[in-house]
Amino acid sequence: MACCATKQAFLPPTITAGLNFQSVADVAEFPAPTWDAVLYLRGPQSITINATDSGATHVFDAAGAVTATWQPGKYWYVIRVTSGTSVEEIGSGEIIVAPDIAQASAGYDGRTPNEIALDNIDAVLQKRATLDQQRYKINNRELWRESIPNLMRLRAYYGRLVAREKNKGRGRSAFGRPIEIRFSNK
Repeated sequence: MACCATKQAFLPPTITAGLNFQSVADVAEFPAPTWDAVLYLRGPQSITINATDSGATHVFDAAGAVTATWQPGKYWYVIRVTSGTSVEEIGSGEIIVAPDIAQASAGYDGRTPNEIALDNIDAVLQKRATLDQQRYKINNRELWRESIPNLMRLRAYYGRLVAREKNKGRGRSAFGRPIEIRFSNK
């Protein structure tokens, strides 16, 4: 019995460490309790969650005390169901485990790498407004500075990446358009 032509995503895009996590997989072709489901997360650490049955649906559940031990970062996941010797994959994708801000130490920086790069480029541009040398040499040491046009190109590039990240976080496409989703009863 082969599953869906494309793997379904049953998980949210982000799980926050330290908070309760629950996700439901309701797949008519592989109903619980006939099929058992397991969620495998692989990334900064290896996480495995066995589903419990709720009628014909599979429920993946982890208490806040359990998710508090999860290392933040990008994970790849698969959801597999088994019945006897049959094994099928019903879902796969990427997911982010976000850090528990309540447990973060002082000095925590929640910016993405693209936001950090953009902020650094802006800081260089602000300081460069007062410097007019692109290159200088003292004794046998030489310093080259990136030209302002090159910095402006880098700033535009990272600005686009940051805008895409923010749009994605707001439920918009990478180009800022709202993503429309329709649900229907079959």
